[in-house]
Amino acid sequence: MIAVDEESLKKRALELWQEGLRAQMEGNLDQAIEIYARSIEIFPTAEAYTFRGWAYSFKNRIDEAIQECLKAIEVDPTFGNPYNDIGSYYIHKGKLDDAIEWLEKAKKATRYEPRHFPYMNLGRIYSAKGMILKAIQEFEEALKIQPGEPTCTKALRQLRAGLN
Repeated sequence: MIAVDEESLKKRALELWQEGLRAQMEGNLDQAIEIYARSIEIFPTAEAYTFRGWAYSFKNRIDEAIQECLKAIEVDPTFGNPYNDIGSYYIHKGKLDDAIEWLEKAKKATRYEPRHFPYMNLGRIYSAKGMILKAIQEFEEALKIQPGEPTCTKALRQLRAGLN
């Protein structure tokens, strides 16, 4: 029997994850979910769990999406995407206070792109809660990471106009 090393399995799993992502970006959610599952069978990665959760969210399977993100965190707690995604899913469910905890964790994750997303999401939450100065602070932090980001720029302009 041929021994397959862990690194080869992980490499193949990540190739499948990328294939699943391509299918998802083309709008083929069921195919993407199937490919992510194959990736996880070969070698469980935080990426495959997180993006399978993201695909579930597009099918309005929010609770399953959250569960996938929790599995991703279990596999790799340094990967920031699932923390932000859980925060986003709680926002979707209208549970803003629950979202804050997860978004704060996303900000601290060491392996995370796009790093400005949790700041943007927190800015939206604080804006919705009427906490304008905190919202401004979060959007300003997002812009330090991603200068010129149009959503943040627009939100800041609106929030600052509301202060006058």
